[in-house]
Amino acid sequence: MATDYYAVLGVRRDASQDEIKKAFRRLARELHPDVNPDPKTQERFKEINAAYEVLSDPQKKQVYDLGGDPLSASGGGGGAGGFGAGGFGNFSDIMDAFFGTASQRGPRSRTRRGQDAMIRLEIDLNEAAFGTTKDIQVDTAVVCTTCSGEGAAPGTSAQTCDMCRGRGEVSQVTRSFLGQVMTSRPCPQCQGFGTVVPTPCPECAGDGRIRSRRTLTVKIPAGVDNGTRIQLAGEGEVGPGGGPAGDLYVEIHELSHPVFQRRGDDLHCTVTIPMTAAALGTQVPLETLDGLEEIDIRPGTQSGQSVPLHGRGITHLRGGGRGDLIVHVEVTTPTKLDPEQERVLRELAQMRGEERPTGQFQPGQQGLFSRLKDAFNGR
Repeated sequence: MATDYYAVLGVRRDASQDEIKKAFRRLARELHPDVNPDPKTQERFKEINAAYEVLSDPQKKQVYDLGGDPLSASGGGGGAGGFGAGGFGNFSDIMDAFFGTASQRGPRSRTRRGQDAMIRLEIDLNEAAFGTTKDIQVDTAVVCTTCSGEGAAPGTSAQTCDMCRGRGEVSQVTRSFLGQVMTSRPCPQCQGFGTVVPTPCPECAGDGRIRSRRTLTVKIPAGVDNGTRIQLAGEGEVGPGGGPAGDLYVEIHELSHPVFQRRGDDLHCTVTIPMTAAALGTQVPLETLDGLEEIDIRPGTQSGQSVPLHGRGITHLRGGGRGDLIVHVEVTTPTKLDPEQERVLRELAQMRGEERPTGQFQPGQQGLFSRLKDAFNGR
């Protein structure tokens, strides 16, 4: 026995296949010519290839353990690192040695999961606040009813590919300075499936699915907002070969309201009243989401003040309760007065001592950071 292959890989004679493979991977990473171009290292690399070829093949390993030389018998020089079926000629072993995982082997499945789909659904503010149920039209791929997803015409079926014999890949042997290298690639005739469909289904052209429009009922929960997505599991695209369907996502788009503006779960609106109503107080009717309500404007209300209506906003999407409705008051001053109105206002100004008011001056409105700074400084 010219070469001790166990010693070359640094394993015991009773080492398992897993131990042999791990030892080979470690040495292959260290001694590959791309990493160590030294000629001595290349010779050492050929030795570990030859050792792995013998010890990883049960038949060759048995011949070797009985004192034979399986490499010379197979035509490869002893220690020359021939790339036979059980050695480093398996290209997946090379990939496994350098990237940690072997390339996927065997035929690909024709059945795959379908893609997710998304549609946009428009709803009004009232539907967003309280929830609703909507019927939507969905145009997606569904299982072909003619072939039931098989892809073959009725009365026919897929057949084993005669080029790759069902393996889904073909191998090619090339020569390199290391010897013979066997590489594998997907079969060009069956595209890696291992089977071919001689007579495709005329309805789906062999894809196993067709386009169809369906009507789905979607429950919209109360409190949704712009951009909220509702997931409908299994209602998306059916996969190739009749594979499981993906999910359908319904994205909510809330239409603008003529009166209310939404900010989170609160609603805001502005009511404009004359200065007399602001001074004397009044009640203003407002059509809220819950019906008609009277907004109480207290006497002396100033422009910019607000009247909150608690619990009249949007339902909280998560948790109970609702937001508020905030009514902002804007007081208008008349721009044109007739002589009688002007006389009355002048009499009012005289009675209040406001014919020539001096006014009250104060610093301009501060920004948020200025107010925070003053608060920290105790002003």
